[in-house]
Amino acid sequence: MAKGNIEAESDTVAIRRGRPRSAEATSAILQSAYTLMATTGLAATSIDAVARHSNVSKMTIYKWWPSREALLIDAFLNHASLMLPLPASGIPAERLRNHAAAYAKALQGEFGKVQLAVISECISNTGSAEIFYERYLGYRRTALIELIAAGQQDGSVGASGKPEDLYDAIYGSLFYRYIFGIKPISPAQARNLVDTLLNIKSR
Repeated sequence: MAKGNIEAESDTVAIRRGRPRSAEATSAILQSAYTLMATTGLAATSIDAVARHSNVSKMTIYKWWPSREALLIDAFLNHASLMLPLPASGIPAERLRNHAAAYAKALQGEFGKVQLAVISECISNTGSAEIFYERYLGYRRTALIELIAAGQQDGSVGASGKPEDLYDAIYGSLFYRYIFGIKPISPAQARNLVDTLLNIKSR
């Protein structure tokens, strides 16, 4: 992926794979899948249920997604790109701080529950979270790693570690605390975490 691509652009890569599709039908399928995951749970979010909810045929859904897991991940990806966009301009350090704060807040609601459920589904059905990384996390991780690197270049990020290690330290900490129910990290605490790990001194 080219340097400077914003996160929302990265998120759409997985959705654009495969045959050309109707944007309206694609949106209806993805929105229906996420709504069902959030309201009825993953077990009830079958291809049949998504087809009924979106008024799109099962044949169309199977033509565009290789598996139920791929559809669920893309539905989560689509929602994440809308809920947690990465601003396209501004000082990298501030953009990173704001994004981490938004992610910490999102984890405390249905977004966090759906994310954990989708990851669990992938591991349960395939034995690993590889498909989740391939279709969702890899794109977001790359975009934010590039942003950390940009901050190191312009001086707004003082930490000298590898950008990928710094990313993992920030978001791994947030997700770890969410999974194990450790005292929830508030948006303010998430900003402080970014400041500490990335050695950001300016406010």
